[in-house]
Amino acid sequence: MKGLVCKLCGYVALDGKTDDCPICHMKNAFEEKEDAYKTPDFIAEKGESEKKHIPAFTVVEKCGLIAGAGCIDVHVKIGEILHPALPEHHITNITFYLDNKFISWVELTSDVNPAAVVHLKGGAKGKVQVIENCNVHGRWFNEIEIK
Repeated sequence: MKGLVCKLCGYVALDGKTDDCPICHMKNAFEEKEDAYKTPDFIAEKGESEKKHIPAFTVVEKCGLIAGAGCIDVHVKIGEILHPALPEHHITNITFYLDNKFISWVELTSDVNPAAVVHLKGGAKGKVQVIENCNVHGRWFNEIEIK
C-alpha cells in the first residue's frame, strides 16, 4: 500500500501530515513509498507468512488496568500464528492510530512477545489501526472498528 514513511525511523503517516515526525521529530522526514505497508485485504489466501504478520485484535470494553476510568483496552498480538521473537527475526515496533491519527508507538526487542495494548479513554469510537514492523518482512497493517 502506498504511504508516507519517515526516512529516519520508519513511522507511517496515515493522516498524510508531513510536518515533524511524531516519533523521531525529524523535520521534512517523509517520502512517499509504493510499498509502505502490506494490508490483509490484498491477500486472498493467507499463507503462513501472512498468518505470522497481520496484527490480530482483542477489544476489552472494561479496562483491566485503570479501575473506574471507563477506558477500552485494545490488545494487539502480531499474527494469527504468533510471530517469532528471535534476535535475527522479530517485531521492532507497533504503531497505534485512531481514525488515522497517531496515538501510540511501542518499541519491541526480541526479548518480548510481539504484542502491545493501548488504553483508549472512555467513550472512544472509530477505527483503531495498527502497523507493525518486522525487521525481515517489513510493515503490516490491520484495523478494527470500535463502536
